[in-house]
Amino acid sequence: MNMMMDMMKSMPAEMGMEMDMAMMQECIEACSAAAMAATMCADADSGEDMARGASMCSNMADVATTTMRMMMRPAGYDMGVMHSMMMACMAMGTACSAECRMHADMHEHCRICAMACDAMVAACDKMDKMMTAMPKS
Repeated sequence: MNMMMDMMKSMPAEMGMEMDMAMMQECIEACSAAAMAATMCADADSGEDMARGASMCSNMADVATTTMRMMMRPAGYDMGVMHSMMMACMAMGTACSAECRMHADMHEHCRICAMACDAMVAACDKMDKMMTAMPKS
């Protein structure tokens, strides 16, 4: 059992809103991994005169981090807002992955970033589908 799952289980029941905590953890971890990969890719891109890639990766890291932090505060969930954040995170992840894939043959950091973005998009899509299927209160 890791710290994040312990923390989520310690939240009052009404805060969890019948969420699948394992799926939530998977999404949070995917957002965190994508944010780290994108931050490091942006730094590498800036040293390689790849301004668009650096900017795209920086934006990706910001959106992923914000989405992750919002997910860790279930007491403040507004499902409409969370759906919008998930959609924004998936759109940014898809765009960042596409940009990084254009450079993946020449730069390993771009390949790794694209893979992390793809994993995050898949986890966010799964989480978004679960949240939108939940009964409205």
